[in-house]
Amino acid sequence: MKRYPSCILATCCVPWDEQNQFAQAIFRRGVRSMLTAGTKHLYVFGTAGEGYAVTEQQFDQVVAAFAEEMRQGNAEPMVGVISLSLGTILERIARCRNRGVRYFQISLPSWGGLSDIELFGFFRQVCGRFRDCQFIHYNLPRTKRLVTGKEYRRLAEEHPNLVATKNCGDSMAHIQSLLEHAPQLQHFLSETGYVFGSAFGECGLLASLIMSWPKMQALLDAGKRRDFPTLTTLQRECNIVMQTLFETVPDSRIDGAYDKIFEKMYDADYPLRLLPPYVGTSEDEYLAFVRLLRERLPDWVPAIATP
Repeated sequence: MKRYPSCILATCCVPWDEQNQFAQAIFRRGVRSMLTAGTKHLYVFGTAGEGYAVTEQQFDQVVAAFAEEMRQGNAEPMVGVISLSLGTILERIARCRNRGVRYFQISLPSWGGLSDIELFGFFRQVCGRFRDCQFIHYNLPRTKRLVTGKEYRRLAEEHPNLVATKNCGDSMAHIQSLLEHAPQLQHFLSETGYVFGSAFGECGLLASLIMSWPKMQALLDAGKRRDFPTLTTLQRECNIVMQTLFETVPDSRIDGAYDKIFEKMYDADYPLRLLPPYVGTSEDEYLAFVRLLRERLPDWVPAIATP
């Protein structure tokens, strides 16, 4: 039995005004929109949500607004915790827990890759300390160590409150290992990875291309049916979206720069800036992406998107 449902999991990006202050009204509007049109399974402060860049004050401000909006939408808030310091991770979880948050997304400290002893010690400190909370592990190369399927099996056996993983890669060998060696965990895979993972068993969809909720729902449903012709068609479309994105925003930028383009397609007032020193996309790049994508895949572009 899976410890977490197969569903669409998506991030809520955080908007910042010209003074790099939290644009709370825009953020709250975005959370409500995603709950209505997309998925109830939302989180804040992954890479796209700039969880690595916020101060403690900003962290608390965003969590308070997010938790309130999620509960008003009859959904449970999930908070990502990213830090080089285990102590800071524990303090943030404790503060969120005091607000009633019980779902967390955790990442390994990344100043140096953890050894085996350090890896298992990290989960004992986090999952073992907060036994009334549930945890999803965000497994990404930025932490300098990818957790394997066999390691997840050991971690899952030790920690019943480790319920899922989030993996953005598309290595078929890695995905197969996750699903075969740690089947009790729900493994959330990006669009490409989800197509591969559906061949091996039940998995969840980590939606990065949130400009088209109908397409994301169709992709999730096709994977559950193991409808590979539909999965293949949708995968080709996802590839076109990504190709178009990298053509119009050609230099490599951190994840949030791209995700905020998708957010702006639903809200013309959504600011594209990131917290410094990171550089977001420009208005011209956003407009170029929307125009070109509308030419190539018009049904991927929300009707309200400009131009």
